[in-house]
Amino acid sequence: MFIVLLKFSDNKDQANQFMEDHKEWIGLGFDEGVFLLVGSLEPQQGGGIIAHNTTLSGLQDRVSSDPFVIENIVSAEISEISPAKTDDRLNFLLG
Repeated sequence: MFIVLLKFSDNKDQANQFMEDHKEWIGLGFDEGVFLLVGSLEPQQGGGIIAHNTTLSGLQDRVSSDPFVIENIVSAEISEISPAKTDDRLNFLLG
């Protein structure tokens, strides 16, 4: 399981210009079963994603294709978590 932090850079003023492409990229992540959750980092710091069903290199490739990353609107940080215990509703994350 992975946590992706997409933190705004100095180019965040361009976000509106690429928002539709970014939303399509997010939709593809959900359609392909990789993204579990997407949301905003508050207050207005960027976004966060919880991902699974992928490898680190696969996720790195996916994140590098985000229009916000390509246009340097955000910088991406990926952290991998190896779940050891979960609430029963999240048992599917235990591998």
